[in-house]
Amino acid sequence: MKIRPNALSAALWLALPMAASAAASAAPDAAPDAREFDRVQVTATRTERALSDVAATVDVIDREQLDDHLVRDIKDLVRYEPGISVTSSPARFGLGGFRIRGLDANRVLIQTDGIAMPKAFAIGSFSDANRNFTDLETLKRVEIVRGPASALYGSDALGGVVAFVTKDPADYLKDGKDSYVGLKFGYDGQWKGLYGGATTAFGGERWSGMVNINHRQGQETESNGDVRSTNSTRTAANPQDRDGRSLLGKLVFAPSEDQRFKLTVEGNEDSVDTNVLSSVAPTTAAPPSATTTTAMKAHDHQTRARVSFAHQMDNLGQAFADDLSWQIYRQDSETTQRTVEDRGRGATASLRDRTFNFDQRVYGLQAVLHKGLQTGTVEHDLTYGVEGTWTDTRQKRDGYQVSANGTVSRTILPDTFPVRDFPISKTTELGLYVQDEMRFADGRVSLVPGVRVDHYELRPDVDGIFGTDNPGVAVSDLTKTSVSPKLGMVWRFADQWSLFAGYAHGFRSPPYNDVNLGFTNVMFGYTAIPNPDLKPETSDGLELGVRFSSPAAYVSVSGYYNDYQDFIESQRQVGINSQGLIVFQSQNVADAEIYGAELKAGVDVGQLSSALEGWSLNSAVAWSRGQNKTEDVPLESIDPLRATVGIAFDRDTWGVELAGTFARRKDRLPPAVGASAPFAPAGYGVLDLMAHWEFAPGAKLNVGVFNLGDRTYIDYSAITTALATNSTVIDRFTNPGRTVSANLSVSW
Repeated sequence: MKIRPNALSAALWLALPMAASAAASAAPDAAPDAREFDRVQVTATRTERALSDVAATVDVIDREQLDDHLVRDIKDLVRYEPGISVTSSPARFGLGGFRIRGLDANRVLIQTDGIAMPKAFAIGSFSDANRNFTDLETLKRVEIVRGPASALYGSDALGGVVAFVTKDPADYLKDGKDSYVGLKFGYDGQWKGLYGGATTAFGGERWSGMVNINHRQGQETESNGDVRSTNSTRTAANPQDRDGRSLLGKLVFAPSEDQRFKLTVEGNEDSVDTNVLSSVAPTTAAPPSATTTTAMKAHDHQTRARVSFAHQMDNLGQAFADDLSWQIYRQDSETTQRTVEDRGRGATASLRDRTFNFDQRVYGLQAVLHKGLQTGTVEHDLTYGVEGTWTDTRQKRDGYQVSANGTVSRTILPDTFPVRDFPISKTTELGLYVQDEMRFADGRVSLVPGVRVDHYELRPDVDGIFGTDNPGVAVSDLTKTSVSPKLGMVWRFADQWSLFAGYAHGFRSPPYNDVNLGFTNVMFGYTAIPNPDLKPETSDGLELGVRFSSPAAYVSVSGYYNDYQDFIESQRQVGINSQGLIVFQSQNVADAEIYGAELKAGVDVGQLSSALEGWSLNSAVAWSRGQNKTEDVPLESIDPLRATVGIAFDRDTWGVELAGTFARRKDRLPPAVGASAPFAPAGYGVLDLMAHWEFAPGAKLNVGVFNLGDRTYIDYSAITTALATNSTVIDRFTNPGRTVSANLSVSW
């Protein structure tokens, strides 16, 4: 029987503890350690702890769930996780990054095997480097920490942490096996995507290794819009061709039972060709003018590659540590986006070719140590470590224009290419942290204090491109030190009950593109200047909750409050200079608060009655509210109330699950700017049906039908650009209608 931790039935949560207690009395031989609610996580504490022992809200999604829910991308990943969503740009750029409790973009730390994913950066209409760099088929587990986590992870963990954990050879070499071969094939109806993957692993007394390769290709993610015009009135998705591949290789050497060396090589590549019909002007009786877009094609390409070398030592038996793990790594990522635009026709015709490039190279090291000790009646589990990253970030926009008579120009107003919107930036980030998990009162009470000190340095390098585009603009170095404390508590006040509470401070270092943002356009009368006085964005968060856990059921109810200071507003208008140019500058301007409540629970109905063996209920609910305290207006980034409710039936070799997702209408938006109010998506409810069948040893089939009722609905997180209530293209932002997806995997 499987009870998934993303489970809560709001209607049942008050009754669950009594029902589960009765079931536990009737079934004293139930095995609590088999419950999925006792899953082990590492991210929230940097130690292996069951979810019930963590003074925070953490979600753990394992490989079985990823397969059974036919998860293909990061949006699928959090489909049944209210309180977490994924932003997107449906016209061209696709999925962006995670939004946790109202914070998104670079305010959420995303990491793979402890290595931070590249930053996001966007400017203008033709440049958008996202953070969707990980192939989920390479993962064995995902852990999501909700709320500030800078005390352990430093900058960017202001809103939370999404931790991807990749597969290891040991995950395949079980029960004495010394080799493994697996094949997997899939189809995703949302984007007519085909997938194929192969994995091989080997192992011996000292050496083990694995290679996992994947390939995917398909078309655009469908909307439920039915206008298929070839211009900006189109509500159907723009035509796309998508192609991607990934590689994960690991080699492990274990000279003894107590230590392991691991070499990891990982690569991911995605290419998308888009016919951007939604940017084409509608046809009129009059000939198109020189500024009218008559066609637009785009090619977007992104890559990420990393190599890491890690060493883990157990049972050190030293005064300073019981175990130690460290790794060094290099990671390169690059986003290149090319846009070819036709304008006008005949004598007014021109072709504009723009290219955007965003490149990050990072070197890093990490070391984590653990030490257990006892002082009197108090047990201590110390965790301390150090991290360092050295990053080189480069961004460039280039392009040219060809007129009807063949004249080529590097000027496309307001830019004369090539340009950099910030200078080449070299950043150094050093962090030192310590945490003590203290248990006393016979293990019934745990206190977890922790603190981290981070040192951040930014060193800009002005090259000829930035200097030519920004004459006379003085860029600035930046040095900042931040201290992030935290304190957590878990009180097990009854056999199956516990109370948890926590305080956490978060921060985000001033980004290089805000510190040294620079561009000047005399013709249009504006300039942007650096700001060396930017302060880090900070937060103070409180969370309080109660948990109930038994062999038959689990309930968690929590509330949180986060206060944010010094949010950075990019490109804020600050005045007019002596040349009469309007001056823009990034500044610390906004204070905000976000608070909310979350419920999770699940019940194994078979524990209540043997006649219902195999049945389980699951669901979750999340509600939040946010306010910009500086301007006294609601925060736009807050998702509306959302819930999931499901019922599953499982046997040894097969199972089926019916899951419903429900969202309330978005009812709090900032005031209208202009004549039309901003668009607020309506509430919705959709049902998904998923089944799995292990029809032979090592062979499994997964099938899912999503949006069973073929409903037309919009996730609020898909609206990342201004959209008015009276817009005629609202359906462009809708989710796909009814689709079917399937996986077939075989292994031996």
